[in-house]
Amino acid sequence: MLRPLFRLATPAWVLGLTALALGFRPSTPSDTRPAALPQPAPGQQVAVFAGGCFWSMQKAFDGLPGVAATTAGYAGGTLANPTYEQVETGRTGHAESVRVVYDPAGITYDSLLNVYWHHIDPLTPNQAFCDRGPQYRSIIFYGDAEQRRAAEASKAALDRSGRFHTPVITAVQPGTPFYAAEEYHQQFYKKNPVRYEAYRIGCGRDQRIKQLWGDLSVKEAGRTPNHANTTGWNPMTFKKPTESELKQTLTSEQYAVTQKDATERPFHNAYWDNHEAGIYVDVVSGEPLFSSLDKYDSGTGWPSFVRPLEPANIATHTDRTLFMVRTEVRSSHADSHLGHVFDDGPKPTGLRYCMNSAALRFIPLDRLEAEGYGQYLPLFAKAKT
Repeated sequence: MLRPLFRLATPAWVLGLTALALGFRPSTPSDTRPAALPQPAPGQQVAVFAGGCFWSMQKAFDGLPGVAATTAGYAGGTLANPTYEQVETGRTGHAESVRVVYDPAGITYDSLLNVYWHHIDPLTPNQAFCDRGPQYRSIIFYGDAEQRRAAEASKAALDRSGRFHTPVITAVQPGTPFYAAEEYHQQFYKKNPVRYEAYRIGCGRDQRIKQLWGDLSVKEAGRTPNHANTTGWNPMTFKKPTESELKQTLTSEQYAVTQKDATERPFHNAYWDNHEAGIYVDVVSGEPLFSSLDKYDSGTGWPSFVRPLEPANIATHTDRTLFMVRTEVRSSHADSHLGHVFDDGPKPTGLRYCMNSAALRFIPLDRLEAEGYGQYLPLFAKAKT
């Protein structure tokens, strides 16, 4: 985690920031004590994943609806109560890992697997981005037979998808004792944001993730966004269409919004005043994004939601265009520009996901089963009771 490799073209300012990150050391003796390990409440479950730097893996799961707590730590080794210095030698057998306490009613284990895959490099053994050694290998540690089944099925589906030219090497192993890392490692991205971003940029993590998971062309003959949209959603088999395919299958406004970050006119779009029950999916990929159960009239003239339907399908980025700082919202798999999220929304979240109708496709309640989204029907049944 502390020795990123740089290309010759790395800008000087990145090297400077990363040098600052590399100079980090625990500042007080209390920083080096192991963190407390949160225990699951009744009804909650635990998942453990290893995917390289635990600073970044903890950030990937932190704050997801349904996730109660995350802890950076060590798993898969033989030494009890290891320290960071011991694990970093690569001789203890441990891998840097993240322990996730979650409520299955708020987020499924399959959704956690989806988040996991899209934040790691599943193809390179004993290495994660610039970090090298067995302590950076990727592993899914299952806690019971159901987690094992789900993890193995997810890995097999990814291998069958043809997304990669080499096999997925991520291991699926029974859980081992998990040891919390030192306190200074916990939520490092929040405690030391400048140093964390310098490390992440210098390590090339985002570039490699985009190479692995984004901007991939459709290989299946005849597969188009419209075809994908009517057959449900499988993140393991989705391939993003080429630019020429997108231009052929999207309207000019849909293309401008999703691919060129344009904004449609308020009050003159398909869904700003749609009150029908159903879900909204990405117009390119079909990945589920929002539900009518979370939609409200914000008075802005664009469809607005208090939360995403599937947080794993939503990605946010800092947008500094138009002489302001905003939080852009994009779909995780198709990388479509959707809109922006603001903190002036109603309870319970206080958020306003202000979306472009042109980036969405609405599937009414009575069409969910037919179009492959029947898993969301219980949400609407529960809302009626």
